[in-house]
Amino acid sequence: MSEEKKIEVHVKYGDVEGKFSGDVEGVWTAVNRFFSQIVPRLEVVSKAMLTIDLSKLIEDFEGVVAVAPEGSCVLVPRSKLSDSDALALNLLAAYIGHKLGILSKGSLSSKELQAKLGKDVKTTSARLSELCRDGLVARIEDGEYEITTIGIRRLQEQILPKVKAKLS
Repeated sequence: MSEEKKIEVHVKYGDVEGKFSGDVEGVWTAVNRFFSQIVPRLEVVSKAMLTIDLSKLIEDFEGVVAVAPEGSCVLVPRSKLSDSDALALNLLAAYIGHKLGILSKGSLSSKELQAKLGKDVKTTSARLSELCRDGLVARIEDGEYEITTIGIRRLQEQILPKVKAKLS
C-alpha cells in the first residue's frame, strides 16, 4: 500500500490566519472555504473602518504643519485659525511626528497646548473640552491630549480646505 501524501498550508490575510493540513483535496477545499468566507467579510469590515493613510496625510498638510526633532508646529499664521482648529492642528502635528518616529509621543499636555495657542488656561480648557465632547480629541493620562482618527478625518475633509483658502 502506498502512503497517502499530506499537505500543510498556512494562509494569512490581514490579521486573520488559517492553518490547514491533510490530503490535497481536503486542504484545497478548506483553503477555498477560508477565502470565500473570510475575505468578503474583511473587505466589508475594511469599508466600514476609518483608517488614516499617513503618506496622504503628510502630503495634504504640507505647509500647514511640520515636525522637527525639537517638536511639532503649525505653520499657518495663528490669526488665520480659530482656537479649536489651532489646537487640533497642533495635535495633528504631534501625531504625525510620533508616527514618523521623530517625536517620542503623539500627544501634548494641556500646558503645551496652552503655550502653542497663546491663550489663558480657561480658554484653552474650554476649547479642549469642546473638541473632546465632539470626539475629535481624546484626553489621555496625566492631562495629555491626542487627536482621534475622527478628528484627523474632520481636519482633512472640513478644516484643511478652509485653511488653504485663507492662505490663498
